[in-house]
Amino acid sequence: MPTSLVLTVIGIDQPGLVASLSETVADYGGSWMESRIARLAGRFTCILRVSVPEAKADDLTTALLAEDSRGLSVMVDRATADEPTEGYRSLSLNLIGQDRPGIVREVSQALARVNANIDEMSTEVVDASMSGETLFKAIARLRVSEDVPINELRGVLEELADELMVDITLEEPPVSA
Repeated sequence: MPTSLVLTVIGIDQPGLVASLSETVADYGGSWMESRIARLAGRFTCILRVSVPEAKADDLTTALLAEDSRGLSVMVDRATADEPTEGYRSLSLNLIGQDRPGIVREVSQALARVNANIDEMSTEVVDASMSGETLFKAIARLRVSEDVPINELRGVLEELADELMVDITLEEPPVSA
């Protein structure tokens, strides 16, 4: 039975890092299942999940941890079973507004109050095209219990949007055919 490993990899960005990591994974019979890779402040950052035969999981972990000799910091965690999706709904949150300290803190605290979980989020700060001010943008995928009324969540977010003077939209993703 395969084992899932979740890796966090950070290091000085340079060509060939993904090739090297994927070669190490393949050398131990592993499969690259899903990942998020970004260049942040000149650093290579990668979060990924690999599937590897149970008998080779420890050897792959040892090989990955040895990547520090290439200037990479690697953390490996054995994943437990996926969380159940039954009883939850997925929602998309989009936020845009003038940048200021504490936006992520305020939004995440409001979501936590209604037991909404952030499954995935990307943020960025960009220059506004006309005004020259900086704008904060966030896109998130949320997992919310079906017991939480959508109107309650919308109300919490609308109140927060007024306080922060940002635009927040909450949408249910389209149903896949």
